[in-house]
Amino acid sequence: MLLFARNFFKHPRMLGSIIPSSRFLIDDLLRGVDWRRARVFVEYGPGVGNITAELLRRMHRDARLVVFETNDDFVEFLRESLPDPRLHVVHGSAADVERVLAGMGLDGADYVVSGIPFSTMPPQVRDAVLRATRAVLARRGGRFLVYQFSRDVRRHLRREFAEVREGFEPLNILPARLYYCSV
Repeated sequence: MLLFARNFFKHPRMLGSIIPSSRFLIDDLLRGVDWRRARVFVEYGPGVGNITAELLRRMHRDARLVVFETNDDFVEFLRESLPDPRLHVVHGSAADVERVLAGMGLDGADYVVSGIPFSTMPPQVRDAVLRATRAVLARRGGRFLVYQFSRDVRRHLRREFAEVREGFEPLNILPARLYYCSV
């Protein structure tokens, strides 16, 4: 928790919240995942890995989880604290998801989970991430599961995804908006 808070103060526009996501948010976000079928998961901005750990706990033993993190401290923390062979930590941008998955021999993703603050990133980066996400999900008929503290991303999601369902989790600091997107 201290690592997360310290990095929030160093990079507030990159994190969006001073503390990690609550168990209520995690449960709501992951409620519709088909754990028996899904084999490729991607997470953008795992931070200290509380959602990452829950994905690893729930996913099939043959599944893979590829996480994209730009913060040096979090990358090191994840690599040390979650020594699971199914986990691949990428120190880089979510905009590179297509290239990274292809380099790993993966044809796409079943689910992409994201809490990166789309409202504070440059528009060209946001748009590149959303286009690349749609592309990797389209190959497997996957879903994009998003949590945000602002409604700003909704219009961008609707431009890229055929279906965008919305939810709300009040039992989180800050209360979060949830988006469940299908290609």
